[in-house]
Amino acid sequence: MRYVMILTGDEAPWNDPEIAGPLMEEITTWWGKWFEAGKLEEGGAELAPSAGAKTVGRGPDGAPTVTDGPFLELKEVVGGFIYLQADDIDDAVAVASTWPCIAALGDRVEVRPVMER
Repeated sequence: MRYVMILTGDEAPWNDPEIAGPLMEEITTWWGKWFEAGKLEEGGAELAPSAGAKTVGRGPDGAPTVTDGPFLELKEVVGGFIYLQADDIDDAVAVASTWPCIAALGDRVEVRPVMER
């Protein structure tokens, strides 16, 4: 079955090269391990900082409105997503629980089944 890992956390540490550099090396190693094991799919994305985002919503008159940045003032934002191939949700969670940013930064990973229509 297909699942997605939704990666969330604080963006601030990624601005520090002493944190980001070694962590990216860990992530590259993590990616290689799980890709070779057949648990990761091509695709997914690392997202640019949320400061460059635009949020589209419904305004008071029902027409779309656009605001700069994320909709809410949050410390944790979505930083990216990764597609998984797993036997079941427990298998997907087992892979997600090894995501390096959980231990290093206290980030969170949401695991969801992908809708196949």
